Amino acid sequence: MADHFLHGFNSLVDWLRANVRPPEQFTLSYAGERSQFIRLNHAKVRQAGDVQQSSASLKLIAEGRQADLRLTLSGDHKIDCQRLAEALEQLRQTLPLIPQDPYLQLNEQAWDSRHQQQAPLPDNAEVLARIEAGAGDLDLVGILAAGPICRGFASSHGAFGWHQANSFNFDWSLFHANGQAVKANYAGQVWDPQGLDRRLARAREQLEYLGRPLKTLAPGQYRAYFAPSAMEEIVDLLGWGGFSAQAVANKNCPLQRLYAGEATLSPLVSIAEQVSGSISPAFSGEGYPRSDLRLIDQGRALEQLTSARSAAEFQRQANGAEAWESPSALSMAAGDLAQADVLKALGTGLYINNLWYLNYSDQPAARITGLTRFACFWVENGEIQAPVSTMRFDDSVYSLLGSQLEALTLEREMLLSASTYGQRQTGSSHLPGALVKRLTLTL
Repeated sequence: MADHFLHGFNSLVDWLRANVRPPEQFTLSYAGERSQFIRLNHAKVRQAGDVQQSSASLKLIAEGRQADLRLTLSGDHKIDCQRLAEALEQLRQTLPLIPQDPYLQLNEQAWDSRHQQQAPLPDNAEVLARIEAGAGDLDLVGILAAGPICRGFASSHGAFGWHQANSFNFDWSLFHANGQAVKANYAGQVWDPQGLDRRLARAREQLEYLGRPLKTLAPGQYRAYFAPSAMEEIVDLLGWGGFSAQAVANKNCPLQRLYAGEATLSPLVSIAEQVSGSISPAFSGEGYPRSDLRLIDQGRALEQLTSARSAAEFQRQANGAEAWESPSALSMAAGDLAQADVLKALGTGLYINNLWYLNYSDQPAARITGLTRFACFWVENGEIQAPVSTMRFDDSVYSLLGSQLEALTLEREMLLSASTYGQRQTGSSHLPGALVKRLTLTL
């Protein structure tokens, strides 16, 4: 199926190179997928289907102006070339009507990047049998998405990129009779049936505690453990501007003090944009090759995500970041705390599985606020005692990942984007859990 997508992309590129007239220049970005979706309720299949789709975004550049247009593709060569011809003509008529772009910066280097990850996907019958065995008669609600995702890029300067990655993502919740739920996820590129079994067993174990009376905590400061799924919410929020060259240059970066050398995080914290080995392509939609970047190393800021426009505006070197300059393959280094020892190391405090509604309460101070969600537990002497009522926290990243960070787990979880809005995404996070000495709850 990937060959089908690649053939369709190649045919569009060949047509453009034959029909774009100098001094016109073009870039073409391509996205395709063949996805299987299975929805479950009470651990039974309620809906199943396949989606095969592809689209392209054509950008035309001439005399310092640029305009782009996105088109849905049919998979039929003649029809798609006709749609491309209509799009090209529409862009030709649009270009003279728009002003020149002062920050237009094209990559005029010819490069070639081809990568296909051919890891076999799990058989759906095997997956469903594992889910049924692991969930039993519990109310499991979730969605399984699996299949190849393709991305392509080509330009009139001779650049050519192709990326195809197989991946699966099982996102589910186990519901208690009282309406409480444990949310869990198992995703990746290499299928490990025992890995799914362990996740299901952990969720079942936590579900049993949800039947106990809720414990309400007074506002104050508590020891806390953030599971990787909770850490994902924190680093996702940081990703919006936290590592952006534009945000740093405009001084509205939430980690401005870190990049200015006025503050540090814990030496335990190292964060990278780990393109290699991820399902994210090694090239951007702007036509720049991407490589691994060390964003934070042992608590100190290093590189920034720099798009082509930021490079032009702030006299920097573009490094393959997209226009929004957010990580798409974030990887946080592991620590040395074994997952099996988390409750013992926590002692007495909060075990937080999930967070939600995160936002900045004081962006220049990297202070964030949000709510606990789903299975959040009160732990005493290394043993779970009761589920905790939804609580709001308000604390600084410089505290949570800085002065108050005690340990990171040795095991990390691969968390793929579960978004299917328009198409499946290639974003991912590879994260440990985090034990902190102090978390501030406000209400």
